[in-house]
Amino acid sequence: MGRFRSNQITRRTLFFGASAFLAAPSIVRAQDSEPVRRNISSFALHDWRDHFDSMGKGVIVSDTTTKVLQHWTTDGEMRVYPTSVPLTDELTKRGYTEVVEKRKNPGWAPTPSMRERNPEWPAYVKGGDPINPLGTRALYLSWQYYRIHGTQDTRKIGRKSSNGCIGLFNEQIEEVYERTPIGTQVKLI
Repeated sequence: MGRFRSNQITRRTLFFGASAFLAAPSIVRAQDSEPVRRNISSFALHDWRDHFDSMGKGVIVSDTTTKVLQHWTTDGEMRVYPTSVPLTDELTKRGYTEVVEKRKNPGWAPTPSMRERNPEWPAYVKGGDPINPLGTRALYLSWQYYRIHGTQDTRKIGRKSSNGCIGLFNEQIEEVYERTPIGTQVKLI
């Protein structure tokens, strides 16, 4: 009986030892890598005064690194929203702009560069269509082709997933839309 027990322990020891050996490189790599910030508490909040001289008609600051949009109304109320951001730095425009137009259920047409990269995309998608990437509302910026808009694809929020625009959940862009007058100052950082 002692011999049987000894073989059983040896097999267990071998199994657990091999498992630990195989897992060790990933544990070491995890300790050497920088921490990955994955939750809402990792948002870096900004003060609008760090970016604008006055409140004007309101302020929107969209941080493309932390994937968060902050919106201040003229009465100083601030709300924070998670966003999708452009896929690459080449698609990302940063700097100062403003809201020049607002649309409910906007239609969408891909830009010429989008059509070049994705010729299979439709030339136009009407507003309200479930495949429309602009969602239920859009704030048009003074930069051609750039928008802050909703999205039907909620998997995109919190990720680098757009062709240049800033995306929000439809419920949240509807809230921002109602609180944002034309002329609201915007900064993408």
